[in-house]
Amino acid sequence: MKLAIDALRQPLATPHTPAYYAALIIGAALLQGIVRIFSRTTLLHAGRHIEYMIREDLYAKLLTLDLPYFSRERTGDILSRFANDLTNVRMLLGFGVLNVINTTVVYLAALFLMVHISPYLTIWAILPFPLTIIAVKRMSASMFRLSRRGQEELSRLTSRVEENVSAAAVIKAYCREEAEIEAFRGISRSYLDCNMGMARVRGAMIPIMAATGALGTLIVLFIGGSRVISGELTLGDFVAFNGYLAMLVWPTLMLGWILNLIQRGAASMSRLNEVLDAKATIREPAQPAAMGTIAGNIEFRNLSFTYDSEPFLQDISLSIRKGMRVGIVGPIGSGKSTLMRLIPRLFPVTDGQLFIDGVDINRIPLRQLREAIGFVPQESFLFSRTVGDNVAYGKEGATAAEIEAVASLASLAGDIERFPDGYATLVGERGVTLSGGQKQRTAIARALLKDPAILILDDPLSAVDARTEEDILRGFADYFGDRTVLIVSHRLSALRDCNLIIVLDKGRIVEQGSHGELQALGGRYAAIHREQQLRQEIEGY
Repeated sequence: MKLAIDALRQPLATPHTPAYYAALIIGAALLQGIVRIFSRTTLLHAGRHIEYMIREDLYAKLLTLDLPYFSRERTGDILSRFANDLTNVRMLLGFGVLNVINTTVVYLAALFLMVHISPYLTIWAILPFPLTIIAVKRMSASMFRLSRRGQEELSRLTSRVEENVSAAAVIKAYCREEAEIEAFRGISRSYLDCNMGMARVRGAMIPIMAATGALGTLIVLFIGGSRVISGELTLGDFVAFNGYLAMLVWPTLMLGWILNLIQRGAASMSRLNEVLDAKATIREPAQPAAMGTIAGNIEFRNLSFTYDSEPFLQDISLSIRKGMRVGIVGPIGSGKSTLMRLIPRLFPVTDGQLFIDGVDINRIPLRQLREAIGFVPQESFLFSRTVGDNVAYGKEGATAAEIEAVASLASLAGDIERFPDGYATLVGERGVTLSGGQKQRTAIARALLKDPAILILDDPLSAVDARTEEDILRGFADYFGDRTVLIVSHRLSALRDCNLIIVLDKGRIVEQGSHGELQALGGRYAAIHREQQLRQEIEGY
């Protein structure tokens, strides 16, 4: 533009015609377009790939964490990190990096060429910039705090929605729709306030940066115009200088947006790092024991366990030989489920308190330990897949014949035959299309398919009627064989054939023995047995 204007004013003093410079301008514009397409494609694709890799790392990390971690964290908060926080990081690594490079190149090139035209005028033009940098730096600190708080409020919002969707039946049954809407409105308002705070900071930041460019232009017009009039600067130089200064206005405005992206991305990355840096309390043994196939002998030696410094299990001493059937009974909150979860090391166990085949459980590789255990938890969880897939989850590569065999053992086969698509019937989210009893029996079939050395049944028949329970237990008689079986149940009828029954109360073993021995003892077990017999007689009438 400088050379073109000088060529128009003094045609004979320049080596080329204005048309030549016009062609150069068109060529430069085309080159700029090609570079922009290439740079955007390269950097934005890189941002997407990095987002993909971080998401993979996050998911892999989550699967290494243990139950204590998930009992502390909210599901909605974890989902928010996978969605919103990752998006902020991608925006920073894609658009953010692209514009940082663009701004840096434009600033360096424009300032170099401005100094080449007039160092004196350049100093005056960039004089307002340091003040802007100081103001923006202070605003950036506020932006970081507000952005992090906003992400935390969004995670609260996500958690609330996830919880309410899962509990839709309970909310409707208790007519709590209005109360939940009001609670959601409060969280949503808090999230809105955070975003409005960020919008106010961002809204102040951009005009400050725009004012910097406008003030610089005003100074150039006043001082540069005087120099053109006095002949110290040519009109072409003045136009070129203003062109370079104008090139700085948009990157300066973009700088505010970039700083916003950086603060949001940094806040989100710090939240992602909380997951990536999390350490599981249950880890692989430093010096794993060399042991063959697990037989199923279990020994508790003065075992104690605490939740958040509160003692929950105390002085549990028990020896279970391979092939024994052990029943566990006790009031709600006595520690039955917790005791069962310690055997597959779902919660941390202190060294020297729990042994499998004479080996400290903390020295057994986790994979080997858990592959030898079939575990049916108190709350049966089903995946949003087919009935067959849910049963087959217990064993990789299970055949249709194996799936049907364990379904028959769990008294599930008859129900599946009545389903429209048989084993290919979709069960819906968390098995919503199945009854409570069907979900429990599916979970039992899944555990049986593993063919485990140790089978743990944590109150697995609570949702089935007494007759179905009897059918299932009768079918189990041949399956149990030499397996070590631990059954937690509130129905004593499920424990009649156990070799050993223990009664837990307040985290301690208060009674133990066979069904007949405990009845003869006349203690808590006998009292529970009489109560259940009386209830059955009343129901019979």
